[in-house]
Amino acid sequence: MTPIPTSQVAVILERFPVGGRWGGDRWELLGAVPDMGGEARAILDTPESSQWLHPGFEVQLRRDEAEGYYLNASSEQPSVFVSIRQAEGETMPRPFQCTLSYNEAARWMDGGERVERAQAWPELAQWMAQWVEANYRPEPKKRQRPRSFEGKEGVLREKGDR
Repeated sequence: MTPIPTSQVAVILERFPVGGRWGGDRWELLGAVPDMGGEARAILDTPESSQWLHPGFEVQLRRDEAEGYYLNASSEQPSVFVSIRQAEGETMPRPFQCTLSYNEAARWMDGGERVERAQAWPELAQWMAQWVEANYRPEPKKRQRPRSFEGKEGVLREKGDR
């Protein structure tokens, strides 16, 4: 059995204070970077903003998701899709899982997950594109021209055949 190609990813979440009557914080995905290991940790922590690095995520390139990788690799901005969850009673959300597949990310969203995207760093995007090139061929579109596009000759011929 061939091993599944895998790359390690760390996710950065950023906190912004929300002004207004109720206050509180808003967390957003800031980026995805190569994973260097370790524990989740603050890389910036001020009253105006916090950035937390969450290492330990893995993205895999599986044949059953090849179309989703193709859609991502052929887009203007290849991305890492991150599912983010916030447990009840916790003040900070946490990344839950990552993927490079458009289709898998769409299924997560259909299931009610909060999914955000971060631009893939160039080496990760290239790694994915090379795998797609070697392992996936889009199915040719089987499209029939509508009869209205056949032209006068085609329409006349049909009328004459009746």
